[in-house]
Amino acid sequence: MARRRPLVLVWLAAVGAGAVVSCGSRTGLFSDDLVATTTNGPHTFNEAGRDGEPDATLLDALPPVDVQPKPDVDRTDCPDADATYVYVVTSQNELFSFYPPTLTFRFIGNLVCPAKAGETPFSMAVDRKGKAYVVYTDGSLFAVSTATAACTSTAWKPQVGTFTTFGMGFASEMGGPTERLYIADSNGVNATSRGLATIDVTSFALNVIGPFSPPLPRAELTGTGDGRLYAFWPDTAVGTGSHLAEIEKATAKVVAMTNLPVAERNDAFAFAFWGGDFWIFRSPSGPSDVVRFRPADGTTQKLTTHPSTIVGAGVSTCAPQL
Repeated sequence: MARRRPLVLVWLAAVGAGAVVSCGSRTGLFSDDLVATTTNGPHTFNEAGRDGEPDATLLDALPPVDVQPKPDVDRTDCPDADATYVYVVTSQNELFSFYPPTLTFRFIGNLVCPAKAGETPFSMAVDRKGKAYVVYTDGSLFAVSTATAACTSTAWKPQVGTFTTFGMGFASEMGGPTERLYIADSNGVNATSRGLATIDVTSFALNVIGPFSPPLPRAELTGTGDGRLYAFWPDTAVGTGSHLAEIEKATAKVVAMTNLPVAERNDAFAFAFWGGDFWIFRSPSGPSDVVRFRPADGTTQKLTTHPSTIVGAGVSTCAPQL
């Protein structure tokens, strides 16, 4: 299911899309599973090339992104999908909910995470029960209540040289209710991502899936309740426009892609999938545009603006698929 990146920073997730919204309890109370007892072992990953934009000839042959819901999605643990929200975090440490049907933002609270001085949110994802995970610019990962904005540390250890900062999003496994937190390494504005991985949110161990094929630059992620994973990134070669792709979760292969006329190379960005549409948040500096991409008819439309710089977005895999 994405973060503000003014040169040094990057934008979210995401949503994305982005990205995941809360789908269950909104009590804001933290349970014991927020603090894991194990830590990551060492992981290595080969350095990728520095040309972040994938070969256009490899992507031109791909089909456009398809979001038609797959059958047999398990929603037995989900509340009313229409009651779910997209959640966004800003570089000003603010947490908001966003309700797509009314384009309404609601302020939840200011994050007071035990982060190092000067570090700010980089990306965010939200699980099926409404628990948010926010990665900061130094790679620290915190658990955040989407009800109160209360924040606590996790046992995640930033990876040295790889997967320090990343786009992130939950996607269901086999149509739910199990889901995984997927992350996409962010290696600078114009650099190639080192690839796709998952974080076990019980042990906070890293599992590297592999490099994107073809390679991608920094990207945000968002997932769906029927088990698909999408990536969004601004074009780093031309400098304007962006790309939305479906990623095969088991291999990090790009299997579909659609070009979009939104965003610029150095934008902060985030995105999420809700109601059959992708909701993109982008900011060159300052306020964030809210753009809806509707795969059903191929339209891209700016619908509103938020006064802060949105750098992360998350939406539950229980959110509406149509």
